Amino acid sequence: MDLGSIMTVFSIMFGLIIGSFLNVCIYRIPLKKSLIHPPSSCPQCGKPIRFYDNIPVISYLLLLGKCRNCRASIPVRYPIVELIVGLLSLALFVRYGLSPMYFFSFLFVASLVTISFIDLHHKIIPDIISLPGILLGVIVSIFPFSQVSWLDSLIGAIGGGGFLFLVAVIFERITGKEGMGGGDVKLLAMIGAWMGWRSLPLSILLASLTGIIIGGGALLLSGRGYRVRIPFGPFLSLGALIYFFYGTELVTWYFRILLT
Repeated sequence: MDLGSIMTVFSIMFGLIIGSFLNVCIYRIPLKKSLIHPPSSCPQCGKPIRFYDNIPVISYLLLLGKCRNCRASIPVRYPIVELIVGLLSLALFVRYGLSPMYFFSFLFVASLVTISFIDLHHKIIPDIISLPGILLGVIVSIFPFSQVSWLDSLIGAIGGGGFLFLVAVIFERITGKEGMGGGDVKLLAMIGAWMGWRSLPLSILLASLTGIIIGGGALLLSGRGYRVRIPFGPFLSLGALIYFFYGTELVTWYFRILLT
């Protein structure tokens, strides 16, 4: 096996391991529990999880999705998060190699994954992730390896948060209902800080389209009606990820169609 293959495997394993830790964050952050102590344990029986039952994806499959001790079901979210983060890590490695941009970009996309699953389950976006994310995005833009200038990052943070805040205020004035939470505002500010202001229009458009298609379809299938509040954070994150990996191609494709 050559060095390139070894590093490719490393990137996947690294993503799977961090994905396992993100599952801890997704479970404990909304409950305001420590991420370090106590060690991982079954939420049902409280028994500590042995190291060989904590191998990303593989342990879930070997245990058939159940706790070894009490046989309570383990949410399928656990292997899904691990696989998503593993694949994102691989995609970032293919793009950046083992460079500072790989690690910083990995931190950004890992934050988006964590925020998405917390918002899906609890309908909140924790400030402990989004606010430091905004600051770190602006700081990273100062370094020469960044693909976004510090000015674009700063405008993106202010413009992203400001735009959604304005939309939320207008919606509430017209309908008398809260349409956009403060967490969404901070999330878009974080996205703008990491990807610059130019990413915002297409990211928001993609988030809206996927929200209508996926969210609307899920409501129809569930039969719960359109009054159910759908968290927008996962769709903002999805729109940002699509733009992150395919933004240039999408813009080029759009203008090619427009000019033909």
